[in-house]
Amino acid sequence: MRRSLMEEALIGCKDKLTGPHKTQAYYSIFVQINVKMLYTVPQLRTVRVDRYILPLNEGGSKPGLIEADDGEKYVIKFRGAAQGPKVLIAELIGGEIARALGLNVPELVFAQLDEAYGRMEPDEDIQAQFKASVGLNIALRYLPCSISFDPNVKEIGHELASQIVWLDSLITNIDRTARNTNMLIWERGLWLIDHGASLYFHYKWDLPPAEQALRPFSMIKNHVLIRKASMLDKVNKKSREILTREVIQNILKQIPDEWLEEDSPFATAAENRLAYETYLVSRIQNAKLFIKEVKHARKEVV
Repeated sequence: MRRSLMEEALIGCKDKLTGPHKTQAYYSIFVQINVKMLYTVPQLRTVRVDRYILPLNEGGSKPGLIEADDGEKYVIKFRGAAQGPKVLIAELIGGEIARALGLNVPELVFAQLDEAYGRMEPDEDIQAQFKASVGLNIALRYLPCSISFDPNVKEIGHELASQIVWLDSLITNIDRTARNTNMLIWERGLWLIDHGASLYFHYKWDLPPAEQALRPFSMIKNHVLIRKASMLDKVNKKSREILTREVIQNILKQIPDEWLEEDSPFATAAENRLAYETYLVSRIQNAKLFIKEVKHARKEVV
């Protein structure tokens, strides 16, 4: 049987990969090739937490480093942390939209935490977090030996910078600043992490979703890459072609109902999912508004 163009490309790329961490790089190449064709949203795998290695005392979501039943290490975010499952929802939406746009994002997985897990944990706070997080959590593949991106050390191109600023304007990500870039350098590539602070409006839902999407996002002025985002019009065209309503729907379908039902103003998980869809589709359709906002912010710093 003749191989597809995608299969041929993947085989060629796989043979050229080196180092002990081929799986993550192979996964990223698959997604990037897929974007250039017809994007299909990858289905998140589910792993079981086998070992809690150590807490990563960063941010309100109190992530931790774990080992799962597939033998891989992940950075887990717990649904039982102070901010609840909305952080997990934002992580999934932001991460998978970034991946759809061809940006490097560590593989996201659902991390199943069993009820019996953590009973022997001596730290009472961690044990309480385990108890509150029984069920599905979210985790990102751990990138060993990665280093934080520093714009003063590592140069990136204007188009890539514009893609990232466009993404963060779409999802209203307040947490990609010079103080905390939430980007890593790993195997010579730039990887985006930690989208849990995105979509912060969902803690309130004080406007209909379509109207909420038109609200300004003034905090984009603090973006670490704002100075280099000079190709927004070009990336806007490409990004809107990729992010069809179907792509958005297929990303949102993966959000577990239990996350959507907790602390929600909507009667059902389906209604909440539709609200996210309406918001995102409206914001994409009206991207000219946030592009104008970014251009205005750039004038203040360039």
